[in-house]
Amino acid sequence: MNHTVAIVPARLASTRLPGKPLIEIAGKPMVCWVAERARAARNVDRVIVATDSEQIADSVRAHGLEAVMTAAHHTSGTDRVAEVAANIPQAEIIVNVQGDEPLISPATIELAVETMTAEISKQNGAGIVTTWEPIDCIKDLLNPDLVKVVVDDDSNAVYFSRSPIPYPRDAVKRHGSPEPALKNEPDLFKLFRKHTGLYVYRRDVLLQFTQWPQSQLEQIEALEQLRALAHGVKIKVVEACSASTGVDTVADLERVKEVLEELTV
Repeated sequence: MNHTVAIVPARLASTRLPGKPLIEIAGKPMVCWVAERARAARNVDRVIVATDSEQIADSVRAHGLEAVMTAAHHTSGTDRVAEVAANIPQAEIIVNVQGDEPLISPATIELAVETMTAEISKQNGAGIVTTWEPIDCIKDLLNPDLVKVVVDDDSNAVYFSRSPIPYPRDAVKRHGSPEPALKNEPDLFKLFRKHTGLYVYRRDVLLQFTQWPQSQLEQIEALEQLRALAHGVKIKVVEACSASTGVDTVADLERVKEVLEELTV
């Protein structure tokens, strides 16, 4: 059996939604919804909230969940997750669950962990598993905040970008530019995948990853997963079981509140 630990990085600093992890949704802080979703995944053995905030840690523990204090200097959630993972040598699989994904499906987490378990058994398996969701509108496709991923025939990531990739050359030739091509040939949307922020790591790969310097492409796109590709790490990409909503804006928060309040009625 692969010992699997899900770690939820959480910090109070947020430019658009201050104190985001502690925003109350249907009676409990957002970060607790996330941790409970991870705990509902049947193949996750332990769930930890990793934070540099005593306030977050106290709130998480008050809701019966585990919290671990980490250093304040981390520049990314991945670094925070790695600090905790470094102190759990018995963990073979580390799941990084974003602290602003209170609607993430436990089934999606289960699928990603199952995929990693299968990859570990291979001689040259993936070191990271991540997830994607369909893109069905031009607004999302052109939004640089929604990261796109291109995969090969074996569902391994080829590249991640903030640009709409792959480029449908022949369709664009027929219609003059990408936008009318997509309007006139909506089947083209099947070419595109939105990358979502669930990561499942082999523990040794995670600890190596956070020691590597940023790659040039990572700096250009501001996407840290490009660092893994630059070092030859294979990233398996699986389709999420259902759509999730990351909470980055007030509008996102209102949508999530509506969903979770209905579930708790």
